[in-house]
Amino acid sequence: MKILLNSKQLDLTLLRLAHQLVENHIDFKNSVIIGIQPRGVFLSDRIVDKLTSITGNEKIKYGKLDITFYRDDVHSTEIHVPSVTDIPFSVQGKRVILIDDVLHTGRTIRSAMDALLDFGRPEKVELLVLVDRRFSREVPIHPDYTGYTVDTILTQRVKVRWTENDKKDEVVLLDKV
Repeated sequence: MKILLNSKQLDLTLLRLAHQLVENHIDFKNSVIIGIQPRGVFLSDRIVDKLTSITGNEKIKYGKLDITFYRDDVHSTEIHVPSVTDIPFSVQGKRVILIDDVLHTGRTIRSAMDALLDFGRPEKVELLVLVDRRFSREVPIHPDYTGYTVDTILTQRVKVRWTENDKKDEVVLLDKV
């Protein structure tokens, strides 16, 4: 196991990402944030908190998207447990910022974009990820905002640990066993 980001580095990375969003979206009047269930929501919760603190805007539109039934492997023998989708607004004509913790093959993001269309046709979709596993794409997806980039081999896995779920904040690189 190798620690890629410790708690302090993770917090600084989140702050940098939030500032980058503010630079590009300023007041968030025409922008919405969508966290991808389940693990992208831990990240999006933190990003929205930081954005609220930086901008003073407590009315940033924020939703959570479950992609379970949009996955291309939903009919496989693997069990997929659905999470909750909570998007209490239309994304029609909005600038959508999709948030997920790790970008690996790109299939999760492709599924999220399919699911997103059920809530309207966005003006633009941007992608924010905490960790980009750069050379492992199966579909042509590229993040607009990246916290950390790591090159991995097939036998490695990136795990983002959140205090809310894992009792500590850190990003680690694991060798599959």
